[in-house]
Amino acid sequence: MDGALLFGASLGEALHPMALIQLNNACLDYPVTGQFSHSIRTHVVQAIGGRLLGRKGRWPVSWVRALDEISFEVNKGDRLGIIGHNGAGKTSLLRLMSGAYSPTAGSVVRAGNVQALTDFTLGMDPNASGLQNIYFRLAFMGFSRKEADSFVPEIVDFSELGDFIHYPLHTYSTGMYLRLAFAISTHFEPDILIMDEVLGAGDARFRLKAEARMNQLIRKANALVLSSHAISSIAMYCNRVIVMKSGSMVFDGGPDEAAMFYRELVAADPG
Repeated sequence: MDGALLFGASLGEALHPMALIQLNNACLDYPVTGQFSHSIRTHVVQAIGGRLLGRKGRWPVSWVRALDEISFEVNKGDRLGIIGHNGAGKTSLLRLMSGAYSPTAGSVVRAGNVQALTDFTLGMDPNASGLQNIYFRLAFMGFSRKEADSFVPEIVDFSELGDFIHYPLHTYSTGMYLRLAFAISTHFEPDILIMDEVLGAGDARFRLKAEARMNQLIRKANALVLSSHAISSIAMYCNRVIVMKSGSMVFDGGPDEAAMFYRELVAADPG
């Protein structure tokens, strides 16, 4: 296992023996810069989740607390689902866990390699060819040119793009674009797999192929973190579920109990 990666933590802080990710009172604040009307500020809060904190210091900047004092562990063998309203903080939590964001307060500690399938088209250029984009995306993911050279043949083969791999991305259909992005991002088997919704790409036949690959990644990962609006997907893949509301964690337990809690939450507050 790789050495622990610490974000917002002291060097003396360590993971518990079975933990792969550990959040300790982790907070995440987003700056909202400028002189905005109350209605725009309200829209930002609803889109990001959490609550408006007001200004810090003398600068004309307000802050939205997207995540508020989140504490839990993801242990080896966990298949963790995250559910909640739009704007509840699910995507912010995934980005914090993956290391894309650092906590404003508290700490996040991770061990092992992480593959975050939250935006699997990052680093791709529509004016470059499919082949060039494989190298761009792999470089963005931190791989060397030599490593990328060894990965390319299997990625091209899985994408089933044929000669189109040499054409610019802007000539691709949406399905072709997603097939290439999916083939690149799912080529590796991580210790910790973080996903925002269950991925699907391409036509019906390719989706079966993609589903088989995703099931293989999920099966082999030491831990899975899956955010989804579909309770059925959570129930299929997860053995533990966290419910988020307004940037706070309001439930952590089994899938059946979480589904019941979430339905009651929605019934009480449908907005």
